[in-house]
Amino acid sequence: MNIFLTGASGLVGAVFARAAARRGHRVTGVVGTYAGELDGVAAKRTVDLTDEAATSAAVLDAFPDAIVNCAAVSVPEQCELDPARAQVLNVALPQTLARLAHHVSARFIHLSSEQVFDGTRMTPYQAGDATSPINLYARQKVESERAVHAAAPEFATTVRAPLLMGDSPGGKRSLHERLLADWAAGRTPRLYTDEFRQPCTADNLAEVMVELCERRDLRGVMHWAGTELISRHALGVRLRERFKLTEEQAPITAVTRAETPDAARKRQACLALDISPLAGKLKTRPQNVAEQVEGLKVPPPVRDWYLGLAKC
Repeated sequence: MNIFLTGASGLVGAVFARAAARRGHRVTGVVGTYAGELDGVAAKRTVDLTDEAATSAAVLDAFPDAIVNCAAVSVPEQCELDPARAQVLNVALPQTLARLAHHVSARFIHLSSEQVFDGTRMTPYQAGDATSPINLYARQKVESERAVHAAAPEFATTVRAPLLMGDSPGGKRSLHERLLADWAAGRTPRLYTDEFRQPCTADNLAEVMVELCERRDLRGVMHWAGTELISRHALGVRLRERFKLTEEQAPITAVTRAETPDAARKRQACLALDISPLAGKLKTRPQNVAEQVEGLKVPPPVRDWYLGLAKC
């Protein structure tokens, strides 16, 4: 299968390319400014994804069997800082890719977010539940889902993903990479004890997305995550333990939502997802937290700091 992949240098895109290549697929990977090599990418293309004409030309040149969209402005604060650019990448781009998928009869996999829900309940959200976004990023994701399935209803699958862990190409994108960067710089991260997520690794999600490329019968909006609901603070402690760091070497400040009411207004308290409908149809199995943290690596930007601790 010939796959056209946007966001090929991102946390999910990079591991998707490797997973697809392992299964014998050929990946054309689109990047922005990333200049490094990407395992699994047979052809790397630098395309301005905010340019609809350039994006369309790149897709038509590849004439893929499947289009996978991993490109986005995925940090809510960045969306607030530049809403126009976020709108283009989070809404206009997936709509364009969906139209192109319909045009070339290609499978289309769109990556969305758990954040389309408001997080006000502890019970898992099902894919058919009404969305209730509370920040700009979430509103854009809801809009993108509707645009994608209006443009390519016979070809599109949206996967709502949770908080992701994994090793990114640049070593700066995922949760453990950001925590280690804070500790290396002498900063103490503040993590909520009453904000709950159902994380999974980018690798596990990528395996699901490859399977979905191969399964044209699975269309519509679906949920994927790990098997455990855990607070951000507890997850931070698990990551500290994974890298065998002490509380002195890797301090964490526990905070509650009541202590930061202004920030909490745009943050969801609990985002649990019902993944059973999709899990029952795939070979890829969801992972628990222990499985997720086991394979995480020390990212290159903080490797010297980490090795220095071991010598002390």
